Amino acid sequence: MDSGNWFLLLLFLVQFMSLVKGNVVFQVHHKYGGRGNKNWALGVMKEHDSRRHGRMLAAVDFQLGGDGSPTNAALYYTRITIGTPPVDYHVQVDTGSDILWVNCQNCERCPTKSDLNIHLRQYDMTASSTGKLITCNEEFCDAAVDYGQNSNCKAGKNCEYSITYGDGSITEGYFIRDNFRLDQVTGNLQTSTMNGSIGFGCSAKQSGELGSSSEAVDGIIGFGQSNASILSQLALSGKVKKIFSHCLDGNNGGGIFAIGDVVEPKVNRTPLVPNQQHYNVNLKAIEVDGQFLNLPTDIFDTRSSRGTIIDSGTTLAYLPSVVYQQLFDKMMAKQPSSETHTVENQFKCLYYKGNIDDGFPVVNFHFENSLVLPVAPHDYLFPINNNEYCIGWQNSALQTRDGRQITLLGDIVLTDKLVLYDLENQTIGWTQYNCSSGIKVRDEASGNVYTVGAHDISSSASSLLKVNVITIVFFMVAVVKLIG
Repeated sequence: MDSGNWFLLLLFLVQFMSLVKGNVVFQVHHKYGGRGNKNWALGVMKEHDSRRHGRMLAAVDFQLGGDGSPTNAALYYTRITIGTPPVDYHVQVDTGSDILWVNCQNCERCPTKSDLNIHLRQYDMTASSTGKLITCNEEFCDAAVDYGQNSNCKAGKNCEYSITYGDGSITEGYFIRDNFRLDQVTGNLQTSTMNGSIGFGCSAKQSGELGSSSEAVDGIIGFGQSNASILSQLALSGKVKKIFSHCLDGNNGGGIFAIGDVVEPKVNRTPLVPNQQHYNVNLKAIEVDGQFLNLPTDIFDTRSSRGTIIDSGTTLAYLPSVVYQQLFDKMMAKQPSSETHTVENQFKCLYYKGNIDDGFPVVNFHFENSLVLPVAPHDYLFPINNNEYCIGWQNSALQTRDGRQITLLGDIVLTDKLVLYDLENQTIGWTQYNCSSGIKVRDEASGNVYTVGAHDISSSASSLLKVNVITIVFFMVAVVKLIG
């Protein structure tokens, strides 16, 4: 292509501002502080996980068919900018959710206030000159219908959705397309503003815990595997690789959340279990203080209702009863004179003076392909007072409503690790990493490698919650046609 044609192409991109190229950054806030924040509310964390599991362990009901499990609010939320003129909205970042949706004007029973000290807004399509309804005959609506057609969705009619969660909460609405303002990475630690056209859900009605003000934001941005997710939209249009990663800083609550190819650090991987709603993996064994637990051979069988789920939106770690008891016994064997006590009628806690990493064992989870996930004592023991720690391991049989023996690994095992989700090759992996430092990423369009730094911008959310920030980075692959 000669220079004149390149200039015309560049002019086209600037005028429409919906074709994206390069890298894009989001600032993402953490609802709680890092592990050093002793103002953690134990009941709040447990309640969050309990509600989340009630949703993520249930099938999702799309009127148009489909797959995925948009869940309860994740612990990380970001500010996104939608419409013309642009308006800011706060949405929760969730690896267990598929669609991006926000509360819409005149929404029935949508939250109007939030304990996170953020101003809630409701999207108004009539106030945006670039917003338009998505109809049943459009490509995005077809992408949302992964598992069969809905006979009520006819050409020209609005593309609607209804999601029913396991705890009975419901969100209903319709899909819209509008411009999103994104922060494009243009060099090492440098960004500039650009726009992209994205299809998203407009929530018109909610019920159940979705309207609770304790975790209320304006919506959810999902990074699940279905074709309705923002990741899939961008990947299907050729703009990104279907790869993302996060690195959660356990000390400060900040870190990095990136979409695209990470060049450094290098990450070893294990296969994802195919045809699962969540990021399921094959857990083979658990090692505590150099000794493997004596577990039933089928305890982590992915063909049953068990299996192992990696979920950054869950705070703690949930283990089957037999696993939990053996791990707990091995852990406490290092301190035979220590006794546990119960806090808030649900957490096992203990008193300990000294360095907990010296006094308690490392726990290693062994996965297929010889991938090991090490969890240090300072990860699974979190301080609530001076010399008082609570244990992050939980008995999953006591937490799930139906008593299923699941293994669910949340933030306490994922912190201080770069976790890479490679949906292109159906693998997931991780490596120990300093999440307050930067990572190196490749811009597929130019081949350049850029350094993306971590962010930790703290503000006061309330007397109870400390808000920190991480960075979400989109690495765009190529210039292609408009989405949908």
